[in-house]
Amino acid sequence: MTDWTIVVPFKGTAAAKSRVSEPGRAELAIAMALDTVEAALVVAPVVVVTSEAAAPGFEQLGATVVIDSAHGLNAAISLGIAGVHGPVAVLLGDVPALGSAELAAALAGAAGHPLAMVADADGVGTVLLTALDPAAISPAFGPGSRSAHVALGHVELEVPAGSGLRRDVDTREQLLALPVVGRRTAELR
Repeated sequence: MTDWTIVVPFKGTAAAKSRVSEPGRAELAIAMALDTVEAALVVAPVVVVTSEAAAPGFEQLGATVVIDSAHGLNAAISLGIAGVHGPVAVLLGDVPALGSAELAAALAGAAGHPLAMVADADGVGTVLLTALDPAAISPAFGPGSRSAHVALGHVELEVPAGSGLRRDVDTREQLLALPVVGRRTAELR
């Protein structure tokens, strides 16, 4: 069994989830991130890279927090990875339907590859990025990240499209389409 550390970047500001329409956008973003981190903590230790204001909620769950002094998602991920020694997984903080067993299965599959990834349900983005050696990971999140990560040598793991791991939420419509979400997210849906 590989001893993973999971890094979850979360903007933690009022600008989070900018494609989700108001009202309650910031509250929904934090609820989704807390649900994601709670599910991940069942599987492995979690490092959350976030704002000082959002840090207490993640610390209460038992995650380690790194205050985000970087600019942008990939820089925040690199900041979180910097303190990791051993296999690392980068998990986006907007997968509120994530089941711990789904994540554990994906990481078990990733353990057989120096670099691996899981695409989002649309097959365009990336929701999980892994490296057995944290120095080998080069995050390329953003538009078309799936193709970018494959080009960087990440093996795409076979995870069913309906898996909660692949169902990242960028819009309210995507959220409403999920049959099951974490309890905090469900309260705001």
